[in-house]
Amino acid sequence: MNPDLSQLHDIHLPASVSWWPLALGWWLLLALLVVILLVGYGFYRRYQRQRWRREALALLRQLQQQSLTPKMLVVEYSQLLRRVAISRFPRTEVAALTGEQWLVFLDQQMKVPGFQQQGRMLITAPYSATVEGDLDELSALCERWIVGVT
Repeated sequence: MNPDLSQLHDIHLPASVSWWPLALGWWLLLALLVVILLVGYGFYRRYQRQRWRREALALLRQLQQQSLTPKMLVVEYSQLLRRVAISRFPRTEVAALTGEQWLVFLDQQMKVPGFQQQGRMLITAPYSATVEGDLDELSALCERWIVGVT
């Protein structure tokens, strides 16, 4: 036998690598994940805050597709605008508005006002036998108002 082999010892493995502290790449990945979650949450909150607008526009499009008389259509547009206004602004400020004051209020909320001219039928149509004016133009005006309201 070879006497030199008796002097050998077992191989000792190094200690296992610890997972802590994390390497720089893991910290960057963790930071990126936090940023993605925060941005996603922000988009989700914005989507939820705009829900009323999507529902109002859907109701407006639904009204446009229904076969209502012009007078009923104008009345429905007026009710929809009032419901949106009451939900977005203080009730005490909006609920009592009628006639010219209502049209002025609607125009104040728009960048390009138009209710005092084209939207006048909102205050005249419910009390007249016939509706005079362009309903498509009124519909577009209502849509612009809903989209523009903050």
